[in-house]
Order: sequence, then structure tokens, then C-alpha cells
Amino acid sequence: MTQAASTLQVTPLNNAHRAAGAKMVDFGGWDMPVNYGSQIEEHHAVRTDVGMFDVSHMCVVDLKGDNVRGFLRGLVANNVDKLQVSGKALYSCMLKPEGTVVDDLIIYFFNENWFRLVVNAGTAEKDVAWMNAHNDATNAGITITQRRDGANAYGLIAVQGPNARAKVWEVLPETKAASAEMKPFNVVIVDNTAFGEAMVARTGYTGEDGFEIAVSAERITDFWNALIAAGVKPAGLGARDTLRLEAGMNLYGQDMDETVNPLNAGLAWTIDLVAERDFVGKKALQEQGQTQQFLGLILREKGGILRAHQKIITAHGEGEITSGTFSPSMQEAIALARLPMGVAIGDTVQVVIRDKQLNASVVKLPFVRNGKVLAV
Repeated sequence: MTQAASTLQVTPLNNAHRAAGAKMVDFGGWDMPVNYGSQIEEHHAVRTDVGMFDVSHMCVVDLKGDNVRGFLRGLVANNVDKLQVSGKALYSCMLKPEGTVVDDLIIYFFNENWFRLVVNAGTAEKDVAWMNAHNDATNAGITITQRRDGANAYGLIAVQGPNARAKVWEVLPETKAASAEMKPFNVVIVDNTAFGEAMVARTGYTGEDGFEIAVSAERITDFWNALIAAGVKPAGLGARDTLRLEAGMNLYGQDMDETVNPLNAGLAWTIDLVAERDFVGKKALQEQGQTQQFLGLILREKGGILRAHQKIITAHGEGEITSGTFSPSMQEAIALARLPMGVAIGDTVQVVIRDKQLNASVVKLPFVRNGKVLAV
């Protein structure tokens, strides 16, 4: 029995986090570690060495049947016809008919009868219900199975950093042959590792190299402890947020949601409006088009920190910060923001912070990638 509050959901690693002295917080109804002591040290471990995150609250969903590809063609905004080789992965969004974001997700292709999705934690039940409704409406006949709960549940660990792959191979040597030459946005399943079947994906969320590994929920604690013994530093939600923000990566519920047009959230590259296929939300996006830009900000004056919902004043109208933080890698306040069309990279804008208007520079994303600061 976990020590977490009975009202919160827990991952299979909950007791391991508590035994390690993690500071636990309510994260969208999940009892999750925000840090294990120093969030800054955890952040730098991922940028310079290796760290790992419990991401078992995210939900694996298997789609199986004779028409999975056709089902996904109409369900997601990116084009699954890009997935022709087994093991390829694709980032996409599911949209509402009005063109706003139900959720962002990753799609893994194994064969014509089996695609696997990984969806966000807080939206998982909504997402599965959305898929089931689309399945019924289109008579696709797809079997949709979530793998977060029950007898066949997975645990998920993201191992990230310049030394991440070497550490994973140290603990899971059986996976090295299959994953050593694997390019980003690919996946492989390896049977008979020391922890049973393991899904190893290269689809990270920190701007660093690494793997996301799924093993059975029954074996995930053993795998976690083996990674610790190999020198991998546990990291919590705090470092995960500063890392993803430096990498310019969207967070559902923060940078986009069911009220946001994905073209205004920097997600145009995930949306195929050119192919003849139809998908939910396509007509609305074609009609609305893009009305805002998604860019980075660096605060140039002292006197505040950049946070979500702060107003931005520009020569072309007002904008808004969607996510903000103090960057451990840059030692500056940074933010992701939706800005009016016409604002250009290099422009100076003003952020309203406690009745003050502080200057900030508009920069191209990402701020940091592969340990290097790119935005100045």
C-alpha cells in the first residue's frame, strides 16, 4: 500500500520515490516527485551527464486491427502515411472539429495491424474515450487497449542526457544491438532482457539524447534501482519542466489545450494540410489559418520572473506568455509566448510584471539543445 493520499493516483514507482526522500506533489491528480533534493542539480545532470524521470503516469495505448492506419488518417493531424518502416515514430495532435487540441501524442508504428500511442497523463481517459467515439463513428473496428492499468500495465522511465544511452546499455545490454544505430523518433521492442520485454524509444522531451523505456509495471522498480546503481540520477517534475522549456517543447495544458489552435502554438510542422485525406479539425484549421506566432523570450531587465499568462506589449498588438521559468543553463529568465503576426526575431517587446513593463528580446526556439545554448 502506498503512502500517497488516497485521492491521488500513483505510479508503480511511488514507493521508490518516497524511499528516496523525494518531495511529492499533486500533479494533475497524480502523486509525483517534484525533486529529490536539488532541482538545479537534477537539471544539470541531464544537460551534462545523465538523469532519469518516472513517466509511468503517461499512458500507452495499443491500437490493433485491419484498418488502424485508415483510422489514424482521420483521427490525427499529422499524416501517418509517413510511417512506412516498422519502428518509426511520429509526433502529432488529435484535434476537435473546431480545430483546437484534444491532446498531443506520439505514434509508434510496428505493423499494419498494430500502432502504439503514448498520450499525456491528465488527458488519458479523455483521449481513450475520444478514440473510442471516433472508432464507433467510423465503424473502423479497431481494438483500443490502454496499458497503464491492469494486468498488462507498463511502467515508463525516460533516461536523458549525453551519457544516457551508454547507461541504458549497461543495465539493458540486450538492447544495444537493436538500438545502437537507432535514429531519433524510432522505437524497438526487445524480448528477454533482465527485466522482461522492453520497449526502447528515442523520442525524448528534454532537448538531450536518451531513451524512453517501457517494461512491465511489475519489473519497473527493479529496473529503476538498477539504473540508480549504474549511476543514473533520479530527477523530478521540476527539472523536467525547466529542461523541456529550454528545449522549446510544448506542455499540454500550459502551451496548448482545447481552446488553442495548434498553428498558433508552434505546431504547424505536425499538421498536414496538403494531403487529400481529411481529419478531424482540418476544415477549421484551413478556415482559421494562423493568427499568432509561437516564439521565445529572454528577459533583458532585472525585476521579475517570466510566468504563464503575463501580458506582452508589442508594436503589433498584445501577446501572452504560455510558459516561463528561470533557465538554469542560461542563468536568465526565459519564456514561451504567443505573439502577434508581424513580430520578428530580434525585436524588443515589453512584459508586464507587477505593473512594470520590462524589456525582453524575441528569440528563435529552442533556447538550449544538446547541452548548447542557442538563443542569445
